[in-house]
Amino acid sequence: MDKTEPSKGRTKFLVRNLLKGFLWLVALIVLFVWVRNELGTDYFTWLEPVYENSFAIYSIFLASEVLIGIIPPELFMIWASRNGVIVDYIGNIILLASISYAAGLIGHWIGNYLNTSKFYRLLKRNFLGKYEKYINDFGGFIIVVAALTPVPFSGIAMLMGSLHYPVKRYLLFALFRFLRFGVYAAIIWEANLL
Repeated sequence: MDKTEPSKGRTKFLVRNLLKGFLWLVALIVLFVWVRNELGTDYFTWLEPVYENSFAIYSIFLASEVLIGIIPPELFMIWASRNGVIVDYIGNIILLASISYAAGLIGHWIGNYLNTSKFYRLLKRNFLGKYEKYINDFGGFIIVVAALTPVPFSGIAMLMGSLHYPVKRYLLFALFRFLRFGVYAAIIWEANLL
């Protein structure tokens, strides 16, 4: 077997998932622009009770990230741009990225310590099992892919934890999560969705 073949497979997997992520982001931006144009400037008034409560938003985001990213992080990035002040936006994005990074660590812990529980087996069977092949093929590189793309970050963290992947190496590779948040946040800021 040619030594470049695994590298090509890794690159192809990363590029394919990056493209999915950017297509999702573009679709989300188009949807928000369409909603804003159709409903006018008050299109978020029905969300105000939660929308103005930062603690509630951050709590929902943490729960979502620990539960395998049920709500896309980009929606929270759009929320972070609500007041149009770049310094506030950057602070919110750093906090969101930190929460996501911490949620990955929680996921790693869940996989490490609860991998024999019924709950974890159910998650693995129904959601995470399809990524196990990639872990076998790519090893720690899958953490980078999950950090940068729509591949479920916390789910991969759980799988890596269940395999007792070293936490220090996991934390190092997971730092790419901050890069994703930075790039997506810049795109969202430039799109000026709110």
